Amino acid sequence: MDLTQLIPIGVFLLLIAVLSPLLGTYIARLLGGEGADEMDWKQYLGAILTFNAVGFGFLICILMCQQYLPLNPDGAKGLDLALAFNIAVSFVTNTNWQSYAGETTLSQFSQMVGLGTQNFLSAATGIAVLVAVTRGLARSSGKTLGNAWRDMSRIVLGILLPLSVLFAVIFVSEGMVQTFDSAHQITTLEGKQQTIPVGPAASQIAIKQLGTNGGGYYNANSAHPLENPTPLTNLLSTIALILIPGSLCFTYGIMANHRKHGIALFATMLILLTIGIGVSLWSENASATAIGERSLMEGKESRFGVPESILWSTTTTAASNGSVNAMHSSLSPVAGGIAMLNMMLGEIVFGGVGSGLYGMILFVILTVFLTGLMVGRTPEYLGKRIDAVDVRWAIVAIIAPSAAMLIGSAISLSTGVGRSSMLHTGAHGISEVLYAWASAAGNNGSAFAGLNANTTFYNIGIGIAMLIGRYAVIIPVVIIAGRMVSRIRMKESAGTFPTHSPLFVLLLIGTILIVGALTFFPVLLMGPLTEQVQLMRGGF
Repeated sequence: MDLTQLIPIGVFLLLIAVLSPLLGTYIARLLGGEGADEMDWKQYLGAILTFNAVGFGFLICILMCQQYLPLNPDGAKGLDLALAFNIAVSFVTNTNWQSYAGETTLSQFSQMVGLGTQNFLSAATGIAVLVAVTRGLARSSGKTLGNAWRDMSRIVLGILLPLSVLFAVIFVSEGMVQTFDSAHQITTLEGKQQTIPVGPAASQIAIKQLGTNGGGYYNANSAHPLENPTPLTNLLSTIALILIPGSLCFTYGIMANHRKHGIALFATMLILLTIGIGVSLWSENASATAIGERSLMEGKESRFGVPESILWSTTTTAASNGSVNAMHSSLSPVAGGIAMLNMMLGEIVFGGVGSGLYGMILFVILTVFLTGLMVGRTPEYLGKRIDAVDVRWAIVAIIAPSAAMLIGSAISLSTGVGRSSMLHTGAHGISEVLYAWASAAGNNGSAFAGLNANTTFYNIGIGIAMLIGRYAVIIPVVIIAGRMVSRIRMKESAGTFPTHSPLFVLLLIGTILIVGALTFFPVLLMGPLTEQVQLMRGGF
């Protein structure tokens, strides 16, 4: 590989390292301090769940009744209940799993008012929960975690909306489509007729990337030239994938009065992301060499090439975004496995906006607890004592999505209705099914395209997995925050384990890999690892 092809990756990592602290400081100022009418953990959690439930009902009604609603120039019909349920759950949970082609299945109203609205609100939900957790750890002998309604309003109006407008304007200037016209009928160079669907895409793509939503206006997502037309939109979209998740590490450090700890968490995530990119690039090159090719270009856009496709595939699965600029089913086996592993870890390598960091905090609690046991001291985190009940709730939040992934995959592979949707058999077929359930329970939304997921079995089953992946984590996390806020925050002593040192970063990475990665090693061995060995031997 020509080393100059790695320049975009270097530029990407540099910009993230520079921009994240700046945005993180702004967010901390926006959401810091105390206000009137604050809620305890039960009220805060109740507000979040009620808000999401109302959003779900609103969206499912739009989807099932879209033929009666305005902005439907191409005459899209209302959806059946199973597909509408799947889409509504998908966008409310910030997953944006899509078992349909957006440009032909949904009206412009459904895309903009239905899905676009939830892109903002689901992102605000994740950040609000993180802020509540931060207050629980930062406050001493308190009772409240803030006001959910005020937090979400400030997040949408002060963070998501301004950034989305900025990115949307740039995207439109680069040629991304933004119109209310109906589909265009054109004559190709071969003299054939072709339909080009258009719509208000740029405004939705901006928040799709910034809010780690990932659902594309077009079925091809960001591989579509009208959704990602130039190298600049590709670079900006990739930066947007982890701009807010990375910034929230610094916000967390500032609000918790421990800036160095926020930097340590950012460093942990960046190390894991960089390793994933490196291993994926190695797999692509080694696989191409094994079959006598210069590069594996199947399923990739020639205008982007392998390095930028791998940068996106690793970043989008690390960041719980799920948008794609290449087909993940066509990645080399280990590169596809890295994408799967990012989701299986619980989307904590930057992860979704808010959700990635509070997922990482669960692993931090586990790391601190295990470290305390090893040295014979009462575990402490940010001056708060960690007890067995906290650890149990953390384990519930870590295990629940993992169980949904594995149980869903097992049912799909062991039943005729599950196997009937598989395009491939063997190791790659296993990977297709495993990827789908990992994407759903990890609230990512990307897919291996060989699986026909638009069936009643997968629409309902994957919808349930998305709910588990979202709320089986949010509920324990808010409970932990409610337990922490009432405790006295003690000052660090000589015996306190430093949560900002290189040793802490190494222990945290070790805990993530041991607890998270080893859970899935057997199924990864049956899928992408077996397929990689077969490819290196010159066959499939």
